[in-house]
Amino acid sequence: MSAMSVIHSKAAAIADSAEVCGCNGVSKGAIVKAINEKGLFSLDDIKRHTKAASSCGSCAGLCEQILSATIGGAYTPAASNRKPLSGCTDHSHQEVRDTIRAQHLVSIDGVMRFLEWRTEDGCEKCRPPLDYYLISTWPGEARDDPRSRLINERAHANIQKQATCSVVPRMWGGLTSAAEQRRIADVAEKYQVPTIKLTGGQRIDLFGSRKEELIGVWQDLGMPSGHAYGKPIRTVKTCVGA
Repeated sequence: MSAMSVIHSKAAAIADSAEVCGCNGVSKGAIVKAINEKGLFSLDDIKRHTKAASSCGSCAGLCEQILSATIGGAYTPAASNRKPLSGCTDHSHQEVRDTIRAQHLVSIDGVMRFLEWRTEDGCEKCRPPLDYYLISTWPGEARDDPRSRLINERAHANIQKQATCSVVPRMWGGLTSAAEQRRIADVAEKYQVPTIKLTGGQRIDLFGSRKEELIGVWQDLGMPSGHAYGKPIRTVKTCVGA
């Protein structure tokens, strides 16, 4: 069986009701329906019409597999190393990274000017990777731009279905106190948080807050964010020890 046939069979095996995009609550069935009814032929088309893969992007590969399985030979994916970073430029991710290093660029504005970006201020798709590439290439010089982080990182919450959010206060190695637990309980009751869950990272996750409540939730918690919302290093799990 060819590699493409394997991809098609895996995509076909996923139930239509299965959630593909957790950020925006998009199922496989919704994607297939949009492909067939609207004549979609690219990942960008899927993003525009269904919102799948338009937030964190982790489901982009699966969306492409579903697209390929649905329209068959009509779909020819672009070479991954040549895909433009966003609609604001024709340059690929690797070309942008190479230019940042070769030209010693240390700001988003500097990158956009040098590479002649189509838009003056970029977009929500190109600013987060630019921010990351600059900091990772020149950590002592480039400065983090908070407004260029992904929406989950800016809000300190995972945006979930129906515009609700999950909030994860920081707990070093799962250590907490009675006072912290009282505040968490008070917040859960005040904002009528429907689901409270112990995570695999030894923290407490509050599911179901509305986006407009987040500022109040964090103020009332009085605890730092657990930074469970971007693509950082995973939390370190610990035992009590001595």
